[in-house]
Formats: sequence, C-alpha cells, structure tokens
Amino acid sequence: MATLQDIRRRIRSVQSTQKITRAMKLVAAAKLRRAQERILEARPYAFRMAELVGALVRGLGEDKHPLLVRREGPRKLYVVITADKGLCGAFNSNVARRALELLRGSPEGTAAPLTIGRKARDFFRRRPWPLRGERIGFLDRLDFADVRALAGELVQAYLADEVDEVWLVFNEFRSVAVQRVTAERLLPIEPPEGAEPAGEGPAVDYLYEPDPVTILAALLPRRVEVQLYRALLESAAGEHGARMTAMEAASKNAQEMIGLLTIQYNKARQERITKELLDIVGGAEALRASAEG
Repeated sequence: MATLQDIRRRIRSVQSTQKITRAMKLVAAAKLRRAQERILEARPYAFRMAELVGALVRGLGEDKHPLLVRREGPRKLYVVITADKGLCGAFNSNVARRALELLRGSPEGTAAPLTIGRKARDFFRRRPWPLRGERIGFLDRLDFADVRALAGELVQAYLADEVDEVWLVFNEFRSVAVQRVTAERLLPIEPPEGAEPAGEGPAVDYLYEPDPVTILAALLPRRVEVQLYRALLESAAGEHGARMTAMEAASKNAQEMIGLLTIQYNKARQERITKELLDIVGGAEALRASAEG
C-alpha cells in the first residue's frame, strides 16, 4: 500500500503536469488565433482562383496546358502533411493512416510519399515506402516563398513525366475541435466540380487581356502554389486546434486525478490516525491491567 509520502509525491507530480498542460493550451490558443486568421484570409483567394481557372478550362478545353492533361499511368506521389510535434490527439496518426491506406491501394512500386512534418517522416521511415522527400519545421515558419519552391519541384516532377499524379493528404480545419482528413489531387489540376464540358464556354462571357491561353499558362502554376499553401495553412490551424483540445482534456483529467489522489490521501491519513489511537488505547489498557495485577 502506498505511504502518505508516496501519495503526496504523486499529487505534486500531477499538479506540475497540470500546470504544463494549461500553459500549452494557452500557447496553442494564441497560435490558433493567428493561424485561423491566415486561413480565413487565404480561402477566398484560393476558391476564387479555382473558379477563374475552371472558367478558362471550360472555354478552352483541358488540352491547352500540360498541367491539365490527365495520364493513365499509375505513378502517384502523396504529399503527407503532419505536425513536427505531438501532444495533439489523433491529429498526426489520422493523416498517417489515411496516407498508408492510399499507398497500400496503389500497385507495388508505383507510389511514394513526400512528407512535411517530423511525425510523418518518422512514421514512413518504419514503412517499406522510400521517401521522395521530406520537410522538417515547414509549418513553424510557413512562408509563401518556401511553398513556391516546393510547388515548383512538384510541377517540375510532373512535367518531367516522373509522376502521373500528385496528391495532398492533410487535415482540413473545420473548427477548434474538428479536423477532417482530406486527400486532394494537386496535379493534374482538376477544374471545380460542376464544370461544363469543354467547348461550351462559361456562363458569362469575359473579355481577357491578354488572350485566355496566356492567362491560363500564367495562372496554373500559381494555382498549384495557392492550393499547396492553403493545405499547409489548414494543417497548421488544425494542429493548434487539436493541441488546444487535447491539452484541455489533459488538464481536466489531471484535475480529476488530483481529486482521487486527495481522497486516497485523506483516507490513508485517517486510517493512520485511527491505528495510532488504537495503539495508544491498547497501551493504556495494558498499563492499567499491569497496575491492577
């Protein structure tokens, strides 16, 4: 049975852990606020660009640029986006499991992961799929220049016929407590759902200057950059939301454990006092019996 000193030590340990989890929750809340502002600012731009690309593709057809042409080959590259740190619930494991399902569903030797985040890299290092590349600390100092460089590498790999499709696997930020695992095709560029067949033209006649083909050639690489940037922002906001939720639950569990340990301590202390009183009473009775004898 644990002694009073052991129970006091456990209570102090849990209290120290609770202070850490509360501090981590506050830090995650502050980071979440900034990340949420960035993703809310980036979403309208990304969605509007997708609409513009869709309008151009509907008017010109999907054979006007190599980034639009679909290939029949099985070679796929999965860009798996996770966090560099843990303590955020199932945030990292959900993405890793989804990417693993996609890799297992591909013919052997035709798919490869490119990891962003330490957790994804460590996960796939223990798996039979060789890494196409890795990025560590990418989300902590997320900068559009770095995203542009990575997007350029992916576009170059696709244009060089090294891969037939590029997919993004990441957590889409829905709310503080909800992050949805999403697998989204990056290359070839897919027009928005509901696009009209090629040749029918957009619902509204726009005048483009310069010509639509030139605008499309300039927009498509930027579309890849923006889509990748949005996915990274979604993942960054989702990470902070998941960590905030996990630390709140950990703080609550620590408080419950402190309460249980306090009850256990009071019970053990009461038993010890009762035992000491019984020893005193027994000793007094023994002395009185000895005096009478």
